[in-house]
Amino acid sequence: MTQEELDALMAGGLDDEELDNETHEEDEVSDEKEIKEDEKSQEESSQSDSKEQDDYKMDGKASWPPPPPTQDHKVVEQLDDVTKDSEVKATEIFDKLESISDFTMQVENEANNISSIIQKNIEIFEKLNKKFPNINIFTKSLEDNKKSLEDIENLISNAQMSNDEIMMIMDIMQYQDIHRQKIERVINVIRNLAIYMNSLFSSNKEDSSRVSSAVHIEGDKSTKDVVSNDDIEALIETLGKKAE
Repeated sequence: MTQEELDALMAGGLDDEELDNETHEEDEVSDEKEIKEDEKSQEESSQSDSKEQDDYKMDGKASWPPPPPTQDHKVVEQLDDVTKDSEVKATEIFDKLESISDFTMQVENEANNISSIIQKNIEIFEKLNKKFPNINIFTKSLEDNKKSLEDIENLISNAQMSNDEIMMIMDIMQYQDIHRQKIERVINVIRNLAIYMNSLFSSNKEDSSRVSSAVHIEGDKSTKDVVSNDDIEALIETLGKKAE
């Protein structure tokens, strides 16, 4: 139905029979044209989507469309979880390292006490061995104590090196905390950007008071959502009933 025919109908310039004939012919032409346009639009849309996906794959990017904003794809929330878990686990590791350091220091202290006792034993057995050189037990005890003193010194040295390694691990763990702070900085940048974008696109006007978007604009390839003649006639019939 053309705009002139619609105006004539509203003004009562067309009779029902003429209107029905013209409407019927236009409906047939419009339906056939709409079917062809829909098929062409679907084919073009399919080719466009396929080409777009191929372009993304060729560029090494993710396929289109992007993932939906579900719980698994909320980037900031996941980064918050990472930093939180990272801080908790890092604290637990530091606590364990401190416990190990305390144990090694305790081993070192006890080894030093044993070392001092063995040194006294060596002094005693050296005097006995010097005074009674023919008594083998004194000679053997002296050698055993010297060997034990050497083992104790090695134990003390290993305990000290363990403490040094623990301190190095704690220093390395400081980098993990720096990485956590970098992630938190990224989170703050993303959040500030989100706040800025929301503020940039915000409006005091409620969406409910806005004019509805146009269904069809000149240049659109797909016209499947355009109001049909049946919809127009139903609207005219409704207006006519209201007028009565």
